Amino acid sequence: MRATFITGSLAGSLTGAAPRIECFPARSRRRKGAALVIFPGGGYAALSDYEGAGYARRFSREGFACFVVSYRLGSQGHRHPAMLEDALAAVSTVRSRCSEFGVNPDRIGVMGSSAGGHLAAHALTSFDRYPGPVSTRPEFGHAGSREMLLGSDPPAGLVDEVSCELHVTSRTAPCFLWHTREDTTVPYQNSMLFAAALQACGVPFELHVFDRGEHGLGKDQAHPWAAVCSHWLADLFRAGG
Repeated sequence: MRATFITGSLAGSLTGAAPRIECFPARSRRRKGAALVIFPGGGYAALSDYEGAGYARRFSREGFACFVVSYRLGSQGHRHPAMLEDALAAVSTVRSRCSEFGVNPDRIGVMGSSAGGHLAAHALTSFDRYPGPVSTRPEFGHAGSREMLLGSDPPAGLVDEVSCELHVTSRTAPCFLWHTREDTTVPYQNSMLFAAALQACGVPFELHVFDRGEHGLGKDQAHPWAAVCSHWLADLFRAGG
């Protein structure tokens, strides 16, 4: 099947957001009418294929329309808020074209691992910075390198701006988080901090900290995280009607 791409846009973008988005239509007969906007990991220096197209192929088989975002990178000379604007542009664009993809506009979520996980969390907590004709708010989420995101020696205020746990509110969408205790690249405590912020604001979430597994475990097809995530999504949709 030939790859299909669309270009994102964001009303009020300060950096000219126009990310390339690869589309993976829902392939299951039991289509969910839901979309996953996926941000690959890579430390804001690269984009991991298995955490992008790999995830999309996995979840499109389960009935989700998936959209993999080629957001701008620190290694290309970009800095915040370019990455956030690309993420929100993708959400807004998928929502504006939801009828084309057979997606309910209220069932658009974000997913990412590693730096992509940070970007997903950033989109979940910063969507209201860009009011426009089409909402940039993700309806659910599956939650890098600081220098690639902010540059060297960023001011404390800028660091706080991208610390997603500081920006959780009651309007933040429900979240599924998973991590491994053995991850030595991104400490599992990061996920616990975000979960604590969700709990404090009364936002529904599910957190799984698996004992074993190195960073980048998402490529392991035998690991149960994806099945557990799918179960959470099914529960979320049943509760939401």
